[in-house]
Amino acid sequence: MTTANKLTILRMVMIPVFVLLMMFPFKGSAWIALAIFIIASVTDFVDGYIARKYNQVTNFGKFMDPLADKLLVTAAILLFVESGQCPAWCALIIIAREFAVTALRLIAVNSGIVIAAAWSGKIKTASSIVAICLMLSPWHDIALAGRFDIDALCVLVMTVLTVWSGAEYFIKNKVLFSADKMK
Repeated sequence: MTTANKLTILRMVMIPVFVLLMMFPFKGSAWIALAIFIIASVTDFVDGYIARKYNQVTNFGKFMDPLADKLLVTAAILLFVESGQCPAWCALIIIAREFAVTALRLIAVNSGIVIAAAWSGKIKTASSIVAICLMLSPWHDIALAGRFDIDALCVLVMTVLTVWSGAEYFIKNKVLFSADKMK
């Protein structure tokens, strides 16, 4: 098993630990959950770097790495919905975009096309990680203007960047939906 794949598996193992810490809090559990989320997020960048630099790209990694990323972010978003930090409709937009872009990539692969990660997707991912870290922090509910707090700002940023990057993926790859490709 490659180092990159071991890091992906580590990230997968961290997800239920993160969820349990958030669902059954105890003194200091919020800090531990934040640390786990940060470490898991860092392993995402590190395993990709290692896989490319040391030629450790595997089918397992191609499947599990994006799945682990989506599960980590989805877990955090759903926990925020449960705690009242994120409206369900924003969570639905964020999660639906992940499914839609994944489906688009599957359609592309079926047509012999590989869709590389767009800069908007990378910006969305990095911003989402920072936003989730802020929402996990003890300062998440600090008011910025009236009833608008850090949570609201983070949800707004994640939702807007999610829509932007999702739209960009579909606009750039609209050829996949032409009559010839849909047969």
